[in-house]
Amino acid sequence: MRVDTNFFCTVPMPDAGDPGIKPTDRRYGNNDVIECYENLIDWAKTADRLGFDTMWLTEHHFQYEGYEVLPNLIMFGLHLAHLTKDLRLGQMFNVVPQWHPLRLAEDFALADLVTGGRMEFGIGRGTVPREAWALGAVVASGDNEMSAEHDRINREIFEESMEVIKLAWNNERFSYRGKHFVFPPDDVPDRGSMVNDLTLIPKPRRVVDVYQPVTSPETIEYVPRAGHKAVYWLQNADSQKQKWDRYAEIRSEIGSPVAPGEDRCLVLNLHVGRTYEAALRRGRPGQDEFNRFLSPYGRFSSYRNPDGSKVEFNHCPTVEESNAQKIQIVGSIDDAVDAIGYWRDLLDLKHICFFFDYPGISRDEMNEQMHLVVDEVFPRLGEPIERRPHTSAPLV
Repeated sequence: MRVDTNFFCTVPMPDAGDPGIKPTDRRYGNNDVIECYENLIDWAKTADRLGFDTMWLTEHHFQYEGYEVLPNLIMFGLHLAHLTKDLRLGQMFNVVPQWHPLRLAEDFALADLVTGGRMEFGIGRGTVPREAWALGAVVASGDNEMSAEHDRINREIFEESMEVIKLAWNNERFSYRGKHFVFPPDDVPDRGSMVNDLTLIPKPRRVVDVYQPVTSPETIEYVPRAGHKAVYWLQNADSQKQKWDRYAEIRSEIGSPVAPGEDRCLVLNLHVGRTYEAALRRGRPGQDEFNRFLSPYGRFSSYRNPDGSKVEFNHCPTVEESNAQKIQIVGSIDDAVDAIGYWRDLLDLKHICFFFDYPGISRDEMNEQMHLVVDEVFPRLGEPIERRPHTSAPLV
């Protein structure tokens, strides 16, 4: 099984889980941000030694609350690649509408060349109005007609951007005319002639895999048709299985079938201890903080009430709910083995990504989490951890 890890890139937060502190009341300074980056460097080295395939990072902007403080995943991933030997570095996710598509295509291509193909390209549409509007994009921000219009515009820009990026990567010359982008612009004179097409410099040496989160009905249909690999997170079992199987159905419909579990990744939040009680002592505060921070965005709306009914959009689950529904796991080594085995059997899982980055987990504790998964959990699961070989050499 391919095993990855994902980090939100959160500052040290020793009082995480304190019910007296609202997530929006937190404020951290530049020194805290720098300490987060130092932690990420240490964790990347640990992940590299332990055999994790890819370390994924998360893009956000203007997050003074300290939860997600890394604005450029390609730049920082390039740095981590030079400090590690075999670890791949991925973006979970580049928020595409907040980028100029050709700059994103150039930056990734250059980083991938320099690292010998050790970069993984992840893309998303964005969720945070604060950063979207400030960076020239829009996102849905509520349940109303105006929000629906913003979501439509965001999706149009995202899909056009991806068409542009793939054209630029895969063609010696390209041009594009869409609703939001025209490349090259009309009537551009250059060196005595008119510009009719463009050539991206540089281009990747390889076909780049594209990873995209799957949540909405539109995205369920779009991702397999676009040839992207699907990433799933925080879903109840019924919803997850339906989305997982629908991906395979669509790939078969378009004449590009996939093997069981192929081209799909499950992200699983995990905090493991040698006993359930030990896991709960350290894992509950972090999951409580994580859930309170993200519940206003509807991240836990896939949870179900005890009677099977849907929860409210802004539902904030308890650790006990998470464990019972196997959506997030805080538990013993045996609990982790049971949960991972459950998802493996349900989905014929070949690719899992562990989210260990609950707020408040220290540098040493995070390293211990990775060790426990590799040294204790997977041997009991009976699954070898597989790291993909490199296909090209870095530039030296």
